[in-house]
Amino acid sequence: MADALEKLEVAKKTGSEHFRSGDSSLDFSVLDFWRWSASDLIGNTARGILAEYIVARALKISTDKEVRDEWAPFDLETPDGIKIEVKSAAYVQSWEQSRLSRISFGTPKTRAWDPESGNLRSEPKRHADAYVFALFAQQEMPIEPLDLDQWKFYALSATKLDERKSISLSALEELASPVPWRELADAVSKAAGQD
Repeated sequence: MADALEKLEVAKKTGSEHFRSGDSSLDFSVLDFWRWSASDLIGNTARGILAEYIVARALKISTDKEVRDEWAPFDLETPDGIKIEVKSAAYVQSWEQSRLSRISFGTPKTRAWDPESGNLRSEPKRHADAYVFALFAQQEMPIEPLDLDQWKFYALSATKLDERKSISLSALEELASPVPWRELADAVSKAAGQD
């Protein structure tokens, strides 16, 4: 077996980088790839990552230098050390629907990836101090996930989730009130007990 490989340092891309074949630059770029792979901001995968980005911006977490770490045990960390897990849901999906989606968020305890050993840690637990539930709440046209007024955010202490593996919107609203994007930082501080 080959020697273990160290963690790669991933450089942030600008989008202008072109694909290559040997020494030849090709006529398609990283921006072309992003447009192709991530333009559907309503689909579950991209919407979840978009929600993390929107929450990061609300919480003044720098997105300029860091690259999102999809293997981290939690999604975000505020400048004052609050660890955040972001969950996303939407009534409207990008595919044809016969009815609006039922809102529920997955909240299981998880096993963190240990980059030193290359294994999952054995004990599932909550790795974040607080959860932010990002609901894309718009139910009719225009559907525009870049309009932050079409979202609702709920901040909740991780301890309030107990052993729940998921939480419905009605159960969540018994524990937290929705806030607009501009008020999310204060809600997270309160949920994490740092107000």
